[in-house]
Amino acid sequence: MNGRLKAAGGAVGGGLLVAGTTSDAGKSVVTAGICRWLARRGVRVAPFKAQNMSLNSFVTREGAEIGRAQAMQAAAARVEPTALMNPVLLKPGSDRSSQVVLLGKPVGELSARGYHAGRQEQLLGTVTDCLAELRRTHDAVICEGAGSPAEINLRRTDIVNMGLARAARIPVVVVGDIDRGGVFASFFGTTALLSKEDQALVAGYLVNKFRGDVTLLEPGLAMLRDLTGRQTLGVLPFAHGLGIDEEDGLRVSLRGAVRESVVAPPHGAEVLRVAVCAVPLMSNFTDVDALAAEPGVVVRFVDRAEELADADLVVLPGTRGTVRALEWLRARGLADAIARRAAEGRPVLGICGGFQMLGELIEDEVESKAGTVEGLGLLPVRVRFAAEKTLARPAGTALGEPVEGYEIHHGVAEVTGGDEEFLDGCRAGSVWGTHWHGSLESDGFRRALLRRVAADAGRAFVPAPDTCFAALREEQLDRLGDLIEEHADTTALLRLIEEGVPDGLPFVPPGAP
Repeated sequence: MNGRLKAAGGAVGGGLLVAGTTSDAGKSVVTAGICRWLARRGVRVAPFKAQNMSLNSFVTREGAEIGRAQAMQAAAARVEPTALMNPVLLKPGSDRSSQVVLLGKPVGELSARGYHAGRQEQLLGTVTDCLAELRRTHDAVICEGAGSPAEINLRRTDIVNMGLARAARIPVVVVGDIDRGGVFASFFGTTALLSKEDQALVAGYLVNKFRGDVTLLEPGLAMLRDLTGRQTLGVLPFAHGLGIDEEDGLRVSLRGAVRESVVAPPHGAEVLRVAVCAVPLMSNFTDVDALAAEPGVVVRFVDRAEELADADLVVLPGTRGTVRALEWLRARGLADAIARRAAEGRPVLGICGGFQMLGELIEDEVESKAGTVEGLGLLPVRVRFAAEKTLARPAGTALGEPVEGYEIHHGVAEVTGGDEEFLDGCRAGSVWGTHWHGSLESDGFRRALLRRVAADAGRAFVPAPDTCFAALREEQLDRLGDLIEEHADTTALLRLIEEGVPDGLPFVPPGAP
């Protein structure tokens, strides 16, 4: 990095904002790829997202809750994730309201109107202070935007796209997903809908998910340059099976679709089929990524009772609406199907909200305010929702193997029986429950659990002895770094990060209304 931008001596580190023409354009993975590319060059780099809306979250070592995408990007940067990297996290509880997590701690529920009517604007100072601190202690900070910077109805209160870029005076690169179609119109329209002051920060474009011969794209890229005065800084090819933590939702259909992963041949004679109930407000569904990484384990998300029939393991995942998810399971016949499985001794695993649903009774005056609700009654557990959220990074032993995880929940579980303890939960027959997210990433424990599941399911499945989830994740992050290094103009990117916004970027009419 340019010596004048290094954090040493108190100077400010370089910065870049990765925006997108739409949600799911690839901002998260491009940000991670740039972080890994820079980290491999020896640059002290950190990720940053001012405001994140996601039900996939993570707990840092200091007990702060942040988006999982930022934790993944921190891993790409080879640094420990902190609350500074995602100062505002919004966790939807309905179509109209979200829990606001500020600097890693929940501070209340707000409607979308209430948030955009004033609260969001008040947070600009907080997010710019966090970004400034990261820039002070790192050579570079790669920021991720949210949605599109051209959401003109929200520009006045924006703190994550152009509002942040303006406040911090950092250049912006816009990512577009060509696999969706219309990428040239998206790049031009995004730029042309920004004010003159905002456009002055948009330094170039990145095409994502391209399939085919890139030379066929070059005439369009030249015309885009002539129309906007901005270069396309790379064309990233479509990459299968990255399996990187997602932010806003599933990339696959929630019914009957296998999660995007490379399903290797089974190590034993048979495969193991895992059905994950796609409950409303599903959170931290990334818990099952480690299962999908196992050779011979096929993971799919389901929402119909008949889809549980051939499953060897049914997983009830976390949710931001435990009582609502319970009602959904009953309405769709899934609750009865799960109860029949338990009676037949067929394996069921509940994680966090899924664990709570498997219990006998739920007292909730916090999340749903539904009062006392009967659970599925498959585990001897009673749950009471507390106003204070549990945020922890526990470690322990289960099935004779060391386990690490993280906890994010308002529900406090009282275990009154069971056949054996299971992390902070229990096992009763073939039904297992725990609050620990991320526990399946512990390789020895995951293999031990799969052996038990295979035995209960009567499958000749044998877990591979050498699957290392952490190593697989590192390989995936290196693939993202390779995409940037091999297909982006890294010289131009480095210049933007080091030198800031280039002078003379032209205005593209009509500009913001």
